[in-house]
Amino acid sequence: MKYFVDIDGERVEVDLDGETARVNGGPPRHAHLADVPGSAVRLVTIDGAMHRVGARRDGARGRYVLRIDGRRHQVEALDERARAIRDLSAASSAASGPQPLRAPMPGLIVKLFVAVGDRVDAAQPVIAMEAMKMENELRAPAAGTVKAVHAKIGTAVEKGALLVEFD
Repeated sequence: MKYFVDIDGERVEVDLDGETARVNGGPPRHAHLADVPGSAVRLVTIDGAMHRVGARRDGARGRYVLRIDGRRHQVEALDERARAIRDLSAASSAASGPQPLRAPMPGLIVKLFVAVGDRVDAAQPVIAMEAMKMENELRAPAAGTVKAVHAKIGTAVEKGALLVEFD
């Protein structure tokens, strides 16, 4: 089964056949997924290397927040048919302008990597916030210019709080 997976803004093609996986048409790799009894953690083994993965749904179909070996990633994983439908509907919808960066969860702002007027690339780190004793880098949703920074180091923010606006 073929999947298209967007990880932190970068799209990869994953072809799964049993316990064999190919990424972007590369060499076959042995992949195995196992549950850890009594927890939401899963162990993913790829060619003998083991990784701890925690996943939670994040809104629309196919969207997840993954914690892989302690690092947080925004992921959208769709099969070929769903990806084609999503791409077609996105292409036909009217542009809504640059998307602002909002807090994905309550937390404390610990670092600002940008200032008003800075140019940013898609997926470039913009803010670091601490939530649940973990530091998370929040990244630019697309390339653009920083229009306004509403976050301040040391301030607590609620989920959905406007942090940065882009042009």
